[in-house]
Amino acid sequence: MGKQTSIEQAAALIKDGDTIMVGGFMANGTPEKLIDALVAAGTKNLTLICNDTSFVDKGVGKMVVNKQFKKIISTHIGLNKETGRQMSAGETEVDLVPQGTLVERIRAAGFGLGGILTPTGLGTLIEEGKEKITVDGKTYLLEKPLFADVALLYAHKVDKAGNMIYKGSENNFNNVMASAARVTIVEAGELVEIGRIDPNLVNTPGVFVNHIVDGGAE
Repeated sequence: MGKQTSIEQAAALIKDGDTIMVGGFMANGTPEKLIDALVAAGTKNLTLICNDTSFVDKGVGKMVVNKQFKKIISTHIGLNKETGRQMSAGETEVDLVPQGTLVERIRAAGFGLGGILTPTGLGTLIEEGKEKITVDGKTYLLEKPLFADVALLYAHKVDKAGNMIYKGSENNFNNVMASAARVTIVEAGELVEIGRIDPNLVNTPGVFVNHIVDGGAE
């Protein structure tokens, strides 16, 4: 059975209350057409795991404006004033996580680990409520894995088996998120036939991909 599906069918796989991961950094490397489909669908009460909330008119920022998230787990929100407003007003829960910690928590989920140990956040608000573990006399915070129901990714070129190639800095969180969700959907900037991608150039293998949408199609 082929992995290619329509953007609308892919968006319909995400249900109210789901946790989604979205690749990208300031919307670079974000699957914009999939995001637009979710905005149109109005799927709500979602939990977002993403590096940032982009801008009000780009990437996941459009979903923030549409009030589709009940919780956001992110490294910063400063570029999207609406996220800050919703947080201050108590409309949306925002969990700010150090960027390196966020990446490693996602990686831990994908690799089947029980968590990571990091000194980042010790002595700050970040350590509140978290378990501390001492190894060889040094104290660390135990940071638990971050899983998602669905990961929404973007790649510059994808073949119909789901093998992915990123261009430049598009590989912002996309690769690490591919293995950390129950279902992974990739939006292809260019969708090509199997065999058209040199295996040596593959950044993320298709084994991690469940569904592909053709983001380059008109």
